[in-house]
Amino acid sequence: MSMAAPTARQLRIPAVFMRGGTSKAIIFHARDLPENEGERHRIFLRAIGSPDPGKRQLDGMGGGVSSLSKICVIGPPSRPDADVDYTFIQIPVTTAIPDYSANCGNMSSAIGPFAIEEGLVAAADGQAVVRIHNTNTAKIIESRFWVQDGVPLVEGHFVNPGVAGNGAQIQLDFLDPGGAGTGRLLPTGNVVDRLEDPILDTPVMASLVDATNAVVFVQADALGLTGYETPDQLEGNQNVMARLEAIRCVASVRIGLARNTEDAHKLAGSPKIAVVASPRSYISTAGEKTPAGSFDISVRMISMGQAHRAVTLTGAMCTAVASGIVGSCVADALRAGETDLIRIGHSSGVMPVKAQVSHEQTGWSVERVTVFRTARRLMEGMILVPQPADD
Repeated sequence: MSMAAPTARQLRIPAVFMRGGTSKAIIFHARDLPENEGERHRIFLRAIGSPDPGKRQLDGMGGGVSSLSKICVIGPPSRPDADVDYTFIQIPVTTAIPDYSANCGNMSSAIGPFAIEEGLVAAADGQAVVRIHNTNTAKIIESRFWVQDGVPLVEGHFVNPGVAGNGAQIQLDFLDPGGAGTGRLLPTGNVVDRLEDPILDTPVMASLVDATNAVVFVQADALGLTGYETPDQLEGNQNVMARLEAIRCVASVRIGLARNTEDAHKLAGSPKIAVVASPRSYISTAGEKTPAGSFDISVRMISMGQAHRAVTLTGAMCTAVASGIVGSCVADALRAGETDLIRIGHSSGVMPVKAQVSHEQTGWSVERVTVFRTARRLMEGMILVPQPADD
């Protein structure tokens, strides 16, 4: 048996490392990547440092958690109503199968500024609007932010919960976000579904909603939870995490994203699962008191087998949409109000989201969802990826 020869060669690939909202990702131009999908995936995994059973990703740019284990690929627009194409790839920390099943709302906030800084979109000083085609969902995102001296503003007064300090506000409008993953806002046609399966010890009532991403919403008390557990408390309770994953897998089959629960477990990025509860005062992970009157619903979001330190942006948008659907698990836990602005309490603070939801003869629909984020270019240059050793 021959042994592979060692190699000192590394590929040098142009890339930018950016924070978008509460996530970070390596951003590539499509033109700088090989066309072969297998070779692309090898580059993505080595650049991030996956798979890593130790969950630290020390041999790459990842940070050991799903929100820091991401890739974005930007290319010319493939449809006339967009300025750029944007493909999001979730890189699992411990396995080697890149996931294209959903978009990342947080990293969406970085794409407009990236497009202008890279010269892909021209912008005069003032408010810029970049229309982004997300290829994962086949949806358009309008990104609005301010440009000065030809570059996007970075400093500002907007607070992005979960991110230290302030930054320049970026407005994201996700247009016609319903059915991004399944083709339907309510994939089963029901506002609430009874989930039953041999892998569940007891049936669970859940709302299965697909807006920007598919999310399974379950009320906390149905799981024996308060809805105010910290991420560490959730992840430290193996029974709860196993049950949440089982619910997610059963829902994935129900809405057609997976053929069976085994396949659903492998497709860990979508749907996400959210535990919701009515408002009460709590202490954020930053140690700050969050009064019950400062938010409208509590959400604890889980995806990729991890409890998020801040609610995912697409999860927050889907929550806002679900809150407008009368009779859903979210609407039933929501503080009563007359506004389309929903304030979501999560582990790191409060996130405001606007959703334009309506009910007509054809059923529920959503025109757009609006969120506000910050983003910043952190590093630019070359990503180094070892070439395979010769056999």
